[in-house]
Amino acid sequence: MDAATFAAELDTHRRYLLRVAQLQLRDNDLAEDVVQETLLAALGAQGGFTGKSSVKTWLTGILKHKIVDAIRRKQRQPIFAASFDEECDLDEFDPMFKDNGGWESPPADWGDPENALSRRQFFDMMDFCLEKLPPNTARVFMMREVMELETDEICKELTITANNLWVILYRARMSLRQCLEQNWFSGEGRGA
Repeated sequence: MDAATFAAELDTHRRYLLRVAQLQLRDNDLAEDVVQETLLAALGAQGGFTGKSSVKTWLTGILKHKIVDAIRRKQRQPIFAASFDEECDLDEFDPMFKDNGGWESPPADWGDPENALSRRQFFDMMDFCLEKLPPNTARVFMMREVMELETDEICKELTITANNLWVILYRARMSLRQCLEQNWFSGEGRGA
């Protein structure tokens, strides 16, 4: 693939990369910088792209490293424990479970999730649901699930305990589940 075609292909993924960076960094200017660095790195490493994965997957891998670098470079700003404490209230999830720990009402039938994952609309809905999370909850979720940072690295960066991290991740997963069930898997979001 020639350089112009490759550059055009990279540009088609810019919006997705920017959304991922904005969700993680919560700083539009820094997110824009990180995406630009990602695209420049990809252009410089075009010869290293073997096609074993999709261009989007390859770019996401580069973006992950750029975001981690940005987080490490970023001047440490204290995150107030109160803001995490507010996001860690699990009481609202209690009605979802019976006394024995089972589901009060089991999760909805998600149909064919593998097929849904291949659809752009699903990822748009996932982004919508991520944006509905409280900022610190979304940040923790992205650090763990997208950036694949280790527990100790996240705890150190955010000055939280491992227990607090797992509570926040639980809350994020439950909220994402509820949002996806209401807005996607109920049938309305996927046009079923």
